[in-house]
Amino acid sequence: MPSLGQGTDMRRREFLSVFGGTAVALPLAARAQQGERVRRISLLISGAESDPEMQARVTAVRQGLTRVGWSEGHNIQIDYRYASASAERAQAFAKELVALKPEVIIAFGTFTARALHRETTTVPIVFVGVADPISDQFVTSLARPGANLTGTLLNEPGIVGKWLAMLKEIAPRLERVAVLFNPKTSPYRRVYAENAEDVARSLAIKIVPLEISEADDILRGISNFANSPNGGLMVPPDLTAVTNRDLVIGLAFQHRLPAVYQARFWAIAGGLMSYGTDRIAAHRQTAYYVDHILRGAKPSDLPVQAPTKYETTINLKTAKAIGLAMPPGLLVAADEVIE
Repeated sequence: MPSLGQGTDMRRREFLSVFGGTAVALPLAARAQQGERVRRISLLISGAESDPEMQARVTAVRQGLTRVGWSEGHNIQIDYRYASASAERAQAFAKELVALKPEVIIAFGTFTARALHRETTTVPIVFVGVADPISDQFVTSLARPGANLTGTLLNEPGIVGKWLAMLKEIAPRLERVAVLFNPKTSPYRRVYAENAEDVARSLAIKIVPLEISEADDILRGISNFANSPNGGLMVPPDLTAVTNRDLVIGLAFQHRLPAVYQARFWAIAGGLMSYGTDRIAAHRQTAYYVDHILRGAKPSDLPVQAPTKYETTINLKTAKAIGLAMPPGLLVAADEVIE
């Protein structure tokens, strides 16, 4: 078990790694003094309060804050708002949270960050899981954000090539891949589509966009697509799909479609396989931005961080149930296999 001094050193090294060695962690004595004043932060959460995945991410934020010396009910107060995949609700909550005058707001995903960006140019905003903050005009550059927003990227655009390669590996006769996304909230067209088309051509695959806005679109789109053979399903980051993930996974299972998803929680819920960043770790990491801002740093000076940890999850139970043999290469590469 490490000593108290060793634990402090470990936290210092982790803190410095997040900000490229530019920050200096404060000693524990300073933390105790700072804790005498209760600070107010807010969370604008993209999904529903009833969604276990959203609760896991909220818990990760709180855990991260505790690790760097901020404890709810002790030295911080947290306001929570759940947008439930609604851009309109997110905008209303953004206005409400800004009016509360918190010292920093954490935005879960692009559309919540966009809603907050419309409401304030002064309240510090830490985003998590934004695909392209430069195109969204949240920051001027990743190294020097330049305004009141900073945070962590969702993943690299080239990840779409990995998704398609995984589908082709598990289904060599694959000819068509349906891409499920809501054009109003998904970054697919702006961030992933060009790479997807390039990789698809190299694999002799045709990309079939399935635009959705509600559950009926998902049911109709996947069912119609599955009427032709040699198809597969790719689900990039999209909150509408996430909200309806049981339906998506059920339809893929019903039609025996090989499917790849953008995060581990899909495979845990019964999806065939996933490849993506560790979303829980990313949400935990927001605490370091919050900590630095509460101690006087400006978001404009804190670099946006790219993800460093990706994970592959294979649901072998689902593969067997729909009659797919999992290639050894995929199994060897998997960080987690569900049997």
